[in-house]
Amino acid sequence: MTVIESTVEVNKPVAEVYTFLSNMNNHQQLMPENIYNWESTEDDARFTIQNMAKLAIKISSRIENQEIIAIPSEKAPFDVELKWTVADNGNRTTTAKHIISADLNMMMKMLASGPLQKLADHQTEKLKEILG
Repeated sequence: MTVIESTVEVNKPVAEVYTFLSNMNNHQQLMPENIYNWESTEDDARFTIQNMAKLAIKISSRIENQEIIAIPSEKAPFDVELKWTVADNGNRTTTAKHIISADLNMMMKMLASGPLQKLADHQTEKLKEILG
């Protein structure tokens, strides 16, 4: 299993960060430009990654003010889990961590791990930008 992580500190209380992340409609704001055909509800999202694949994901579990996990809701090119964890730093700031776990063979790992790391980093940076 390939695990890609990106962490950021956000100047908002943990409940506010969790509320934003637990709604898939908000995730479009976190996506890079190569994501298009976005459709979402509170619990799921469908989108196309330019020159790669169409993905449909759904939130499979929520632990209030701690964790949100999303998994593919349709057949994906590989097994993947998208997890956000949020931790209260005690000073009205929150540490948000985006963890992408993907079951990649060696060839896919060479091709996909760089773009997946860029995606995770982009999403955590956008989260910080949007929430402050």
